[in-house]
Amino acid sequence: MNPTHIARCAQIAMLLEVSATPKPGNVDRDHDFADLRYEHFLASAIGVKDVFERAAMSDNKVGSLIKDAVEESTKWSGGRNTHFGTFLLLVPLIVAAGKGDVYTANDIVHNTTAEDAVEFYKAFKCVDVYLGDIDDLSVKDATSIDEIRRRGLTLYDIMQISAERDGIAQEWVCDFSRTFAGARMLTKKAEDMSMNDAIVHTYLALLAERPDALVQKKFDLSVAEEVSREASAVLKEKNIDAIRRFDDKLVQKRINPGTTADIVAASLFVHLLEGDEIA
Repeated sequence: MNPTHIARCAQIAMLLEVSATPKPGNVDRDHDFADLRYEHFLASAIGVKDVFERAAMSDNKVGSLIKDAVEESTKWSGGRNTHFGTFLLLVPLIVAAGKGDVYTANDIVHNTTAEDAVEFYKAFKCVDVYLGDIDDLSVKDATSIDEIRRRGLTLYDIMQISAERDGIAQEWVCDFSRTFAGARMLTKKAEDMSMNDAIVHTYLALLAERPDALVQKKFDLSVAEEVSREASAVLKEKNIDAIRRFDDKLVQKRINPGTTADIVAASLFVHLLEGDEIA
């Protein structure tokens, strides 16, 4: 599979994810946030093509590729954070796909280095990311990079430290299990509904299955759990109006399940990479 094809699958996945509507609580083609618009996500997805192609030809320089993707994304989206979490998932998946098997992404992340961790930390200088500190290794502390090098912590080590409270880090240390489950879910749902609806229903199913980590960080666990319960209830109603009401409620409360959206984008990449159609 050639690098250009792999990169295009990743870009299309990002475009499909942000375009799916109604996707409760997150930016989609029907509504924006005050400081983050649908167009910013489109620009980011198109702008990172060259980085994705390099990732598909990479010798596993995951940390610098993530940093490069974030840097390129912010150039096209006016400095905004559109896809930070998505890049953390897509880059190792793209590297694995470039080596012949997307399902070996676990091997890719296990083989990261301390320099990958350093490059990852540098990515935080490019954009404002809502992320708690990693124990004593705060991304806001300039000495953290020196400490990472001193202790020889790899990027995988950093993700292990973060996994208890970060949904993207959990994917790294749990073999990208939810990403691959989401891809299977998308394939099955797309047999009976439009791709838009398959994406929305997969998003809701993943949200119902586990409280969103970003919601938990911004609010607390009880809020995240309540959002998951509501997602489950909405799915059982099987009614587009119920999904729209849920969307309106989350938007009004500024509750955005962003981690779940990141996982859906990664799931879409796997779905597309396996040759599945979008319509």
